Amino acid sequence: MRTTTLSLRALAILGAGFTLLPQAAMAQSTADDGDMIDNADVDSTTPVIVVTAQGREQNLADVPVAISAVSAETLENSGTSDIRELNQVAPSLLVSSTGNEANGSARIRGIGTVGDNPGLESSVAVFVDGVYRSRSGNALSELGPLDRIEILRGPQGTLGGRNSSAGMISIYTAKPEFDFGGYANFTYGNYDAIRVEGGVTAPVGDTVAARVDGVFFRRDGFYNDVINDTDVNNRDRYLVRAQALFEPTDSLTFRLIGDYSKKDEACCAATFVQPSFAPLARLSDDLPPVSADAKFDYPGTATPALTDPANPIIPILLGLGQNPAALNQSTFNRNIYVTPGRSYAGSTEDYGISGELNWDFGNATLTSITAYREYENTQASDTDYTQVDILYRAPGDFAGAREFKTFTQELRLNGTVFNDRLDWLVGGYYANEDLQTRDNLRFGTQYGAFAPCRIVNAVNPALANPLATGCIGAGGRAVLQGANGGAGAFGPATPLIFAGLDRLSQINDLGSTGDVYNQTSENFALFTHNIFHVTDTLDLTLGLRYTNETKDFDASFANDNVICPQNRALLNGLLAVPSLAGLAGGIISLSCQGNSTSELDGVTLEDSRDEDEFTGTAILSWKPVDDLLVYGSYSRGYKAGGYNLDRSALALPVAFNVNTINPAALQFEEETVDAYEIGLKYQERMWGASLSLFRQEFSNFQLNTFNGSVFVVQNINGCDTDLGGLDRDNSGTTGACDADNIAPGVVSQGFEFEANLRPANSLVFTVGLTRADTEFADNLVGSEDGTPLDPALRLLPGDQMSNAPAWVATSSLTWTPDIGTSGMKGLFYINARTTSDYNTGSDLLYGKEQDGYTLVNYRVGLTNIADRFAIEGWVNNLFDQNYSQVAFNTPFVAEQQTYSAYLAEPRTYGVTLRAEF
Repeated sequence: MRTTTLSLRALAILGAGFTLLPQAAMAQSTADDGDMIDNADVDSTTPVIVVTAQGREQNLADVPVAISAVSAETLENSGTSDIRELNQVAPSLLVSSTGNEANGSARIRGIGTVGDNPGLESSVAVFVDGVYRSRSGNALSELGPLDRIEILRGPQGTLGGRNSSAGMISIYTAKPEFDFGGYANFTYGNYDAIRVEGGVTAPVGDTVAARVDGVFFRRDGFYNDVINDTDVNNRDRYLVRAQALFEPTDSLTFRLIGDYSKKDEACCAATFVQPSFAPLARLSDDLPPVSADAKFDYPGTATPALTDPANPIIPILLGLGQNPAALNQSTFNRNIYVTPGRSYAGSTEDYGISGELNWDFGNATLTSITAYREYENTQASDTDYTQVDILYRAPGDFAGAREFKTFTQELRLNGTVFNDRLDWLVGGYYANEDLQTRDNLRFGTQYGAFAPCRIVNAVNPALANPLATGCIGAGGRAVLQGANGGAGAFGPATPLIFAGLDRLSQINDLGSTGDVYNQTSENFALFTHNIFHVTDTLDLTLGLRYTNETKDFDASFANDNVICPQNRALLNGLLAVPSLAGLAGGIISLSCQGNSTSELDGVTLEDSRDEDEFTGTAILSWKPVDDLLVYGSYSRGYKAGGYNLDRSALALPVAFNVNTINPAALQFEEETVDAYEIGLKYQERMWGASLSLFRQEFSNFQLNTFNGSVFVVQNINGCDTDLGGLDRDNSGTTGACDADNIAPGVVSQGFEFEANLRPANSLVFTVGLTRADTEFADNLVGSEDGTPLDPALRLLPGDQMSNAPAWVATSSLTWTPDIGTSGMKGLFYINARTTSDYNTGSDLLYGKEQDGYTLVNYRVGLTNIADRFAIEGWVNNLFDQNYSQVAFNTPFVAEQQTYSAYLAEPRTYGVTLRAEF
């Protein structure tokens, strides 16, 4: 058994080491006796780690790529039930979720797809039993019994399946067996958690084996909705998976898998960020809080918190009924104050069928994997995360819905020629993915009272009265009308401004009545991956992939916000007056935010895009001695472009014209990466270690950022020319770059170290360390034609990417001593993950920082009791470490912009009983 753990004593010993150099641990999968590679150069007590990362069974120590493998035993010891828990055993991996678990994101070496837009494919591809999951968030569910998980770092594509730019997670579930057996597990934990898992495998004749597994998990939520007397972020889910394995001959196998899972859960709540957690979550000390630029100013002095009434938007919230406790309590006080009647109810359904054929012809093996899957998720929300009814999605079929219908077919043929001097592999891949998103996002019943206050605050916060029409009472109107000697604060336009505010106040419970986006993607690829054994110790690996990607897009809109076109007609003329353009544009923008307007009612759009890309890899590896592998590699990776499935990207509200809509404005370009790596791996009977140094250069990096009102999707590139700070100002028209000077926009470079020590068969230590400088270029632009960077991203140039800590370490210890002579064993397992500081906001705004922390999980028990029973006690997040997954701009609660945070799970603990038969 190879696993990753850290004992309490070891934790104390390593604690000092944590302060000097983060310790890391990497779990690796160990082959059962039946999985041993023929003629492996080890003694009978040495576990051999078998992976299929190169499309062939190989000893992990002989694979010249950066890969981590986690065995079934390690997964069971660590209590892993979904891919988020792999964070504890893989220092280069970070899996997190935000406003909807369907948006879960996996990052490797700091690189991943962020945000809540399913139009962006995952930078880290996830496969389950060789079948591609359309987005990594689709795999955030119960997995059932597993055989192993392989985590490949760096771009992938020449070995089959879907291409990816940052890495791949391959999950292999437990197969049917020809010996009758079964198991049952029962877990009870705090938050009234109940998890039941069981399964049976049995022969059905001499050539067929079958297996059925099921999981049920229910748990109370981690948040308490004080207003609606319910809990949020709960668990209520189940999984059923049935399989049949056909082995009619020694050379032919066919595995058929069908699975169905369902979740009915409320997700995902958030709390306000406070300076006690993020010290920079404070008002600007150089700019007035009503300035749109205030959030970009570093608060160098101890100014009031963003949620303090000194922030002019806070008295507005309080005046409209916000409970002050939500604004004053700790970030990690999990009481939330939701608009009465609003809900976070969600539903997810995921099911599919797949068949894998393996046919050994003697000198070649054919593999075919055919699959069809459907995935659907809906998620209602109190979208502004306050007690004031500003934005919401009502439960139902249109509640932020996403639906995938995916057919995939993969064919691989591999073998050897020239007296085994060449291991060759060729193949093809086809995928047809139908994606539909549906949305019913609407302005709430108090939006009309709240939104005008944003405008009045910008004029003079002292005049704001959220209980008055247009947020300005008779006294305030008299002050503005009497200004400038009676000419009015805005001259002859003063009555128009009042009328615009009054109309804005009428936007209550208006917005989308059902927007629908459809995207059909067809992906066709040919690939080859060949290992030339130049000598007995020197290998040259060459791989190539051609990918063609076609995406057809259409959308239809339904919207009842009739106030938007009225205010547009009323105030459009003022946009040409420099002194009034900002004020009139602000009213129009708030009236039409996200292009939510009845002008789109009944409008349909169509568009298509086509891409062709060659990617590949070249690896030179050398074994100077049997136990040591040295390698160097170059890889080029690719992630498809697509469509921003959000009408807000059609145009800015002030420039929107329904008669000149260009659906191409929703497109973003494909992302590419050039990756370089050198490394070594050493493995002998009692210990092993590996070290890799890497550099990855990303062009057209796809970034999705929420700016407080809408999501901004933009490709990110660098510029070889010094832009003189024009990419860091508040203008979207300055900071362009000549197309000939475009350079990679994101570079991830560093090293990864992993080691394992097995002083005895019952005792295993592992340690790992990742240093990843995942940074934006010093000079940034948007697309590859040199378009200026969106000003919402002005803090990115030269800085570390969000959710990309520079240092990550994991360490672990597993001890399974014999207890007596009956075969019973003890289990002592502990692991730790330590990260350095990082910013959790994709726009890197001050106040979204997360300090470094250490997360410890612990499990102790007795196993193999009477050859069939086990009892384990466990604690996850042993020291109840508070940390945030993502901090984001609280929707519309500006200026100055406030922040909310999706919190990570608190300490959980419980007891697990296991039985086998």
